[in-house]
This record gives sequence, structure tokens and C-alpha cells, in this order.
Amino acid sequence: MNVISKRGLLKLAARHADALDPLIAWFHTARKAEWRGLNDVRKDLPSADQVGEVLVFNIKGNRYRLIARVNYRRQRIFVKELLTHAEYDREEWMKWA
Repeated sequence: MNVISKRGLLKLAARHADALDPLIAWFHTARKAEWRGLNDVRKDLPSADQVGEVLVFNIKGNRYRLIARVNYRRQRIFVKELLTHAEYDREEWMKWA
């Protein structure tokens, strides 16, 4: 998968420094993947959930949620946001779903 963009992912991590290592691990897993659907994603990242058109990944033991759009056909992941649970619960991220 082509993760768009690593720079954006690192920028999100700057706001949540304790999430940097788990985000880098997620990035390496996603970059090596050839996902064709949610079942493939869950083989690598079992806690991933599909909500509308976005995938929600648990980061750092479910402390954060990474919101991303995935284009399986083109093998691209578009990173949208990294949220705490409080931010996630406000559901402002649903604009991408």
C-alpha cells in the first residue's frame, strides 16, 4: 500500500508524542501490505474497523484512533486524522465516512 503521506502521519504524531512509535509500526505494516478488503486488513491489524468509507485503526493499545481512507484498487491509504478517544467521541471525523 502507498501511505499518503508519511510526512502527514509524522505531523499528526507531533501532537501526540507518545503515539510516534506505534504510528511508525502501523506505517511499516500498512506500507508492506497488499490489502484487497477489510478481511485482509484485519489479518495484519485485527482491531481495524470500517465505518462508512474510512478505516479506523486503534493505535497505542486503543489510546488513539487513526482515521484513514483506503483505495484498495489503487493500493493507497490516505491518512486523515489521529484522535484521542475524547476527540473521536465528538464524531467530527465522520465527515470523511
